[in-house]
Amino acid sequence: MNTFSIAIHGGAGTLLKGQMSDEKEIAYKSALKSALDKGYEILLGHGHALDAVVEAVKILEDSPLFNAGRGSVFTATGNHEMDASIMEGFGLEAGAVSLISGIKNPIKLARDVMEKSGHVFLAGEGAKQFAKNLGYQTEEDAYFYDALRHSQWQEIKGSQHFQLDHQTQKDSKYGTVGAVACDTFGNLAAGTSTGGMTNKKWGRIGDSPMIGAGNYANNATCAVSCTGNGEFFIRGVVAYDVSCLMEYKGMTLAEATYEVIHHRILKLGGEGGLIAVDTNGNIAMPFNTEGMYRGFQKSNGDQMIAIYKE
Repeated sequence: MNTFSIAIHGGAGTLLKGQMSDEKEIAYKSALKSALDKGYEILLGHGHALDAVVEAVKILEDSPLFNAGRGSVFTATGNHEMDASIMEGFGLEAGAVSLISGIKNPIKLARDVMEKSGHVFLAGEGAKQFAKNLGYQTEEDAYFYDALRHSQWQEIKGSQHFQLDHQTQKDSKYGTVGAVACDTFGNLAAGTSTGGMTNKKWGRIGDSPMIGAGNYANNATCAVSCTGNGEFFIRGVVAYDVSCLMEYKGMTLAEATYEVIHHRILKLGGEGGLIAVDTNGNIAMPFNTEGMYRGFQKSNGDQMIAIYKE
């Protein structure tokens, strides 16, 4: 039986030990564990990597702690615009949605784009119409309202400033959630979801829904989900770059992910991290920030949930 494993993340950034209350830290780790447990349970039952990734991301989307789904930040107009993408490594099928609102679990809609639309990427009103045609129920604005998110938006509302997450730039956290998995059949999958930037304007889209930039999966190499300042991850085509280094330069997963996060993206001026898995179930979770909400579990018994640099 192939070694199987799953890894998840909830964003990277200036996460320093001592700046977070014990209660908050426990809450974050509990949410990460719930997502890991759900995904791992699917893999343990010989389920597919795609299913494990979707279910893990859905749990993170349902938590107001993370900037995705229910915890999405406010745009300049006081709305929520969410993005998500999914990819499977066997046939290189992918689906993505962007600039959507009212959808409880954008990752689920991204999968439906992949499997039911005949396309890869749907955005805005068209994506919402596609969801409506499939019978999706839209949530009221109250479902996505979070007092902390709202107060932080109020601090920069009406200005030309935006934040890469719900905290100040000094304590920035790049708010994205994601999961990658390798199942017992050796298939890989990756999923990424985000609520974007606080006070963002003009329909800005980051790397999270872009196949190859913030999300990628290929059974020949790896599955990758990124979190960071999206403009740089787009320019660096980060997720695909990891795969290319493995395929064309023969690097291991650890070598390729380290090169991209600690050298290539830094040369562009970008910060953040990623999670990745290969077909042997190896996990890599490099980041060049002070911390990253992250965790993994393998069939050999190895597991970890962490926030800060270890």
